[in-house]
Amino acid sequence: MSDFSLRQLQEKSLEIALYFKSFCKKHGLLFYLCGGCCIGALRHKGFIPWDDDVDVFMPRKDYEKLKKLWSEYADTEKYSCVFSDQNLTDGNLFVTIRDNNTTAIKPYQTNMDISHGVALDVLPLDGWPNSRIKRKFQVFWALIYSLYCAQTVPSNHGKTVALCGKIALLIVPSKKFRYKIWKFAERKMTKYDIKDCDYITELCSGPYYMKKQYPRSAFDKALWVKFEDTEMPIPQGYDIYLKTAFGDYMTLPPEEKQKPHHDAVFLDLNNSYKKYKGVYYLIERDDPK
Repeated sequence: MSDFSLRQLQEKSLEIALYFKSFCKKHGLLFYLCGGCCIGALRHKGFIPWDDDVDVFMPRKDYEKLKKLWSEYADTEKYSCVFSDQNLTDGNLFVTIRDNNTTAIKPYQTNMDISHGVALDVLPLDGWPNSRIKRKFQVFWALIYSLYCAQTVPSNHGKTVALCGKIALLIVPSKKFRYKIWKFAERKMTKYDIKDCDYITELCSGPYYMKKQYPRSAFDKALWVKFEDTEMPIPQGYDIYLKTAFGDYMTLPPEEKQKPHHDAVFLDLNNSYKKYKGVYYLIERDDPK
């Protein structure tokens, strides 16, 4: 990994976030800092000292608008909006906004021909149906979506989940049919409009977070707070959101957990990922004899 400090990575991430903020303001899109950045805004007035990226929430309708508007109105030469579709799989379940003039190659993406720039993650929020049965089906479809959209065997969720994921992918080897399955599952899991539900949930943040239930009112509006040398939005009901998702968020974690949680095969904040094609990603390998 190139010799860059965590602080330099944070500054580059903030640069991306500021461009994203201006784009959303121009096009009337609602978003909020979430996860570590939301905690950082409240506890540190900026990045958590050991945090290494920016994550934001977007209500589903704004999220879908973002995907359509970006290609037409954003500076796509510098910033790419990356998400899986019938022609591309990036291993994520959500949109990432990537700085094309930088390099941050993730281990699970080394075989992918995508923008490998430093990323801002955009996570959609969806309605949690009031019916218990409908909610169970929503979770089922969200899990199907997660598997076939990422097209990778789940890790860190136990051997049983990994085995079921492996079998499911083996049953459907065709990328074309995997795409059809995850698009069908996506339609099923997102059919509950936020305005018709009392609660909101995360369906694209992994099995742990899709179990979380937040009051819709907590996300009705954004509250602007200090973040580094600017202001960024957080949910107006940030306290109940953060307590539900993380517990006592104002207390520092144990020292051994105060470290970046993302990894990279290679990081370069000054050069485009394109420079490293065939070196750190899409590496040509000799045919097995």
